[in-house]
Amino acid sequence: MGATFPQKPCLLENLNMKRTILPILFFALCSFGSWAQSLSKEDFVQDLEFLKKTLPEKHTNLFAKIDRAQFENKVDQILMRSNSLDWDRFIAELFKLTVSIGDEHTFIEVDFTKTLPIQFEVFKEGLFVTGIDSAHSSLLNSKLESINGHPVSEVVTRFKEIILHENPSYFNDHLVHHLNNPVLLKGLGLIDDVSKAIFVFSTNKEQTTKISLASVAGNNAAKLPLVRSGQSLLSKKKAGNYWFEYSADKKILYFNYSQCREMPNYPFAKFNDELFASINEHKPEKIVLDLRYNSGGNSGILEPFTEQIKQSYLNQKNKFFVLIGKTTFSSAVMNAVDLKRNLNITLIGQPSAGLINGYGEVLSLIHI
Repeated sequence: MGATFPQKPCLLENLNMKRTILPILFFALCSFGSWAQSLSKEDFVQDLEFLKKTLPEKHTNLFAKIDRAQFENKVDQILMRSNSLDWDRFIAELFKLTVSIGDEHTFIEVDFTKTLPIQFEVFKEGLFVTGIDSAHSSLLNSKLESINGHPVSEVVTRFKEIILHENPSYFNDHLVHHLNNPVLLKGLGLIDDVSKAIFVFSTNKEQTTKISLASVAGNNAAKLPLVRSGQSLLSKKKAGNYWFEYSADKKILYFNYSQCREMPNYPFAKFNDELFASINEHKPEKIVLDLRYNSGGNSGILEPFTEQIKQSYLNQKNKFFVLIGKTTFSSAVMNAVDLKRNLNITLIGQPSAGLINGYGEVLSLIHI
């Protein structure tokens, strides 16, 4: 389990910050090797004292939205309750502590070992199933009504205790990421047993269905072999941090950029050469850069593309389109802002998860 924090502010008004590299140093606050995690009060106290001392020292501006006395009081309040906290409640309390800091890049990283085989997406009508185990495939695209008897409205309210919610896109993105996490569900008092959860869904026929889902090994439901909706979409067609496809009938080149990180066996420079070779060969009428699912990394990775497309015939109105969405975050937001300011793009999509002004050079604290 680790805690990430930013080293320095990263204001997008300063476009030189786009070259910032974001190193991640993995560090565990405590060592947990099994699913049946067991912590003593001494473990809790050690972790909290470490955070209390180290976060103010390492964070570039920990007290921008909370003063030192408030922060230390929140830590002390958790310490006072440490005798009554189990592993799940303790993790939830740490999440609440980082939410009080009010910084999107300061959060707790936990090596969770179990997940529920289900995924959700937020729409204006509610939470809907977009992935589920094959035994319950008939419930794909159904609407979530409750978890263990707790209505969705209450579930959302509880998760606002552990996820920043000033930015709805940021909250919704993190909500669907954590909603299948049995440790957080139990830590928030929504389920009693991390081995299973009871879900109630409604369908288009206004009928409800109740199921019990058992937790399975893994820490990310997105990597499970679930039955999923939307798999035929172009954005889901290939895997990798970056890839492109040219549509001859539409005369559009689609560039999917899902992570601001180099691929070990496929350097971005090589990819970029191949992309522009395709542009030179096919002469597409439009180019689409898809940043909707990019949560960040190193914003400088995209720079060779940016510099080259700037000189291209595609750098003009109604020829260069950039897609953003509620999972566009951190360096991907920086890329979008840079493109908007310096090129002739048309920006399309939903509000991003990242703020215009944020922090860069994010590191992780370690305490073993």
